[in-house]
Amino acid sequence: MKRRTFIQNAALLSAGAYLNPLALTAAADFPVVRVPAAKRNFSSKSVESAIAEFKKKVKDKELAWLFENCFPSTLDTTVTHTVKDGKPDTYVITGDIDAMWLRDSSAQVWPYLKFLKKDEPLRQLVAGVINRQTRCVIKDPYANAFYGDDTKVGEWSKDLTKMQPGVHERKWEIDSLCYPIRLAYHYWQTTNDTKPFDSQWQEAIKATLKTFREQQRKENKGPYRFQRTTPHATDTLPMSGYGYPVNPVGLICSSFRPSDDATVYSFLIPSNFFAAVSLRQAATMMEKIAQDKGTAGELLTLANEVEKALQEHATVNHPKYGKIYAYEVDGFGSAYLMDDANVPSLLSLPYLGAISPTDAVYLNTRKFILSKNNPFFFKGSAAEGIGGPHVGQDMIWPMSITMRALTSQDPQEIKSCIQALKSTHGDTGFMHESFHKDNPKKFTRSWFAWANTLFGELLWKTYQENPKLLA
Repeated sequence: MKRRTFIQNAALLSAGAYLNPLALTAAADFPVVRVPAAKRNFSSKSVESAIAEFKKKVKDKELAWLFENCFPSTLDTTVTHTVKDGKPDTYVITGDIDAMWLRDSSAQVWPYLKFLKKDEPLRQLVAGVINRQTRCVIKDPYANAFYGDDTKVGEWSKDLTKMQPGVHERKWEIDSLCYPIRLAYHYWQTTNDTKPFDSQWQEAIKATLKTFREQQRKENKGPYRFQRTTPHATDTLPMSGYGYPVNPVGLICSSFRPSDDATVYSFLIPSNFFAAVSLRQAATMMEKIAQDKGTAGELLTLANEVEKALQEHATVNHPKYGKIYAYEVDGFGSAYLMDDANVPSLLSLPYLGAISPTDAVYLNTRKFILSKNNPFFFKGSAAEGIGGPHVGQDMIWPMSITMRALTSQDPQEIKSCIQALKSTHGDTGFMHESFHKDNPKKFTRSWFAWANTLFGELLWKTYQENPKLLA
């Protein structure tokens, strides 16, 4: 980065990053781009302590600056924490979109779980996210994003699906119901707090189970359909809003990907792996906390069925890479070979606890998706990484580079990924949704908290496990 010619990106103002080019950090010649303390949405003593420690111990001042900007981004700019009906309640926006995705909100607060034992206010904030997500799932388990105002009617209200006030978007994505379980399970494991997992939460788990079963489509197409008037094929579903036909082999249909793009074949393999993990986590909680062995047994039965179907239908034999996981299949024998940057992805399966990072099929798949044989792997003069249809050709998502590092067993690969992220923030001090493979200053979404916090998670993990890689 050429610090003397730091670009004063006006778009950062929308992120709440009030850029003052004359305000420089005491440690190095980097402009202050983080929101001023008085204007932050939430402040955590433990997170601030981690930032101070990182800045003190890590010699690379640009990485220290990036960590200070990115790791607290969710807390600084996207959370609204209150108490509702005597319980903590937290609304989390993605950044520049004033709506709460079940996926994004879970992922945005995930890196803070390790600090909850010593930070009661932060614990309350995360408990509030769980409580809010519970209400969202009960409201509509097929919706992916919600408003803070339950009465708000938004821009997608005319979509041809069962829209209702308070729902921002109703794109059915398996991972929208998996992420809240992942957050809840690890919150419980970390804190031993069971207060969020009351009768309402148990109702949401039962709704999740019912929805997953409906989307196995064994008896019929199920109650969900979706169409939108749009010039973008990825924003709507064919075949009267149900998507292309599938053979009911036990996998769960996902009409949309975690990118919010429509699937081609509805059996989205990374999301089915995620579902199997989440079903087992939910079963443990229903048995141990709710004392509901019946529902726990049903959850485990479905997990076993999905896992068996994955064994039978998720892999293909590639002429160059051998046995690999497909990205999508239809159960009839057709498969789509690719990977997308958004998580769950094939690349992210070890990160989600779905598969071992040393699994032979995963390693073959990893070689495929990190090559030009993956139609959405882009390599340019600035960096290489995975993108996807959501933003388009030649646009790399920093999230994919971060996930490559988080799932790598190779220290040199981890270091290379960190250096790539350090060199492609477009002179802004933040991660973005995507950037052009040849020009990091050509990027989308200056305020995208998930990408920021995930990068912070990588830096903190690396600092704790192998700090030499940050030198």
